[in-house]
Amino acid sequence: MSSQAHQTAHHATIGATPERVYRIIAEVTQWPRIFGPTVHAEVLETTGIAERIRLWATANGQVKTWVSVRELDEENLRIRFSQEVSQHPVASMSGEWILRPTPEGGTAVELIHEFTAVDDRPANVQWISTAVENNSTAELAALRRTAELPDDSLLLEFTDEVVVRAPGAEVYRFLYEAAQWPERLPHVARLELTEDVPGIQVMSMDTRTPDGSSHTTESIRVGFPDSLIVYKQTTVPALMTAHTGFWRLDERPDGVVAVAGHTVVLKPDAVEAVLGRGKTVADARDYVRRALGTNSSTTLRAAREHVEARTAAALSGAE
Repeated sequence: MSSQAHQTAHHATIGATPERVYRIIAEVTQWPRIFGPTVHAEVLETTGIAERIRLWATANGQVKTWVSVRELDEENLRIRFSQEVSQHPVASMSGEWILRPTPEGGTAVELIHEFTAVDDRPANVQWISTAVENNSTAELAALRRTAELPDDSLLLEFTDEVVVRAPGAEVYRFLYEAAQWPERLPHVARLELTEDVPGIQVMSMDTRTPDGSSHTTESIRVGFPDSLIVYKQTTVPALMTAHTGFWRLDERPDGVVAVAGHTVVLKPDAVEAVLGRGKTVADARDYVRRALGTNSSTTLRAAREHVEARTAAALSGAE
C-alpha cells in the first residue's frame, strides 16, 4: 500500500533579477547565513548541473539532517530537489524552486514541496505540513531580504587562529566540552548545553563583551570529530541578523592550527541604538570584528594552554 502524497506551494515576489535570486538558491553552502532554519550545509558531490548535499536544519524546533540530490537548471531557472533518505516522520520529500521574471524586472518565486508521511498517520502529516509551512515562509522572506540588498557591505567574514603543539583530538575535546567553558573562559558567564542526538548540541550562553556589557545567545552546534565544529546562532546579539561560525583543526607535524571562523550579517537599523548616535555600519563592522575576535582568540589561547599543559603532564608521567 503506497503512502498518500501531499503537495504544497509557496510564493513570493522579489525585487531582484531572476539570475541573482537563482544564484542565492544554488549556492547551498551560503544557506546558513541566509535561511533561518538551515544550520549547516555541505556539498558531497557535484557535476555542476547535479549535486548531492547534506543539510542540517531545524523543523518544528527539532534539528534534523538528511542528504538530498539537486538538479540545477540555470537556463530555465529551476532547481529540483529530492531527499535520498528522510528522517521520521518524513517518509519522502521532494520539490522544486521555480523562478519567473516579472514585468517590473523582479522575480516571481514558487517553492513546491511534495511529501509522504510515515504510516500515513495524521499526526505525522500535520507535523510535516507545519514544518514545511513555517520553514518555507521563513526562507522566502529571507530570500527576499538577501536578494534585495544593494551590496555586501552588511556581510562580515573573518578568522583567527593559534598553533597548538598537542594532538588535535585534545583540542577538539576542549572546544566540544562547552559545558565547562564558564570555569575555563573569562568571557563566558553562563552556559547551558543539551545533546539529545550525539554530535548535535543546543547551547544557551551569556557572554561578557570587552566594554563590560553582556548578551545572551543561543546556538546549534554540529561536531565532526576530531577536526571541525560548526554552529549557527539561533538567537543573535542586537547588531546582527545572522551569525554562523566554525572551529577547525588543521593538522601539522608538530600539532594543529586551531582556527575560529565567523560569518556575520549586520543589522543596520540597530547600529545607532547599540553603538550610539552617529555611528555607522563601518563602526559596527569594527565593533563586531573586535568583540568576536577577542572572544575567539581568548578561547583558542585557553584551549592551547589547557591542552599543552595536559600533554606535557602526560609525557612527564610516562618518563
